Amino acid sequence: MNNLSNSVRLTGRLGAAPKLKAIDEDKKVAKISLATNYYKKNGKGETVQETHWHQLILWNRQAEIAEKYLDKGSQIAIEGRLANRFYTDKDGAKHYVTEVIVSEVMMLDKKEN
Repeated sequence: MNNLSNSVRLTGRLGAAPKLKAIDEDKKVAKISLATNYYKKNGKGETVQETHWHQLILWNRQAEIAEKYLDKGSQIAIEGRLANRFYTDKDGAKHYVTEVIVSEVMMLDKKEN
């Protein structure tokens, strides 16, 4: 039950192609935006779609695989954990970010190579 304390599962489509960034010789990271859709009825009984964006972080081998096989619009399912961080911009304003640190990726379609 400990794994349920901070667990996220999402299925959606990529907002852009993954870009791999080398942190040092043996660390690589890819940051990806994932769109998920939620459907609900409005006050008139019409079905409306809400799109939510999630920031994903993939490390090392997963980042390399994502860059090679995924593209904008690719559909994936992920499992991971939530992480919060903050940064200060050039004007001194503090910004808070919630990201999903991905532990597993399932490609539901892949780009042609």
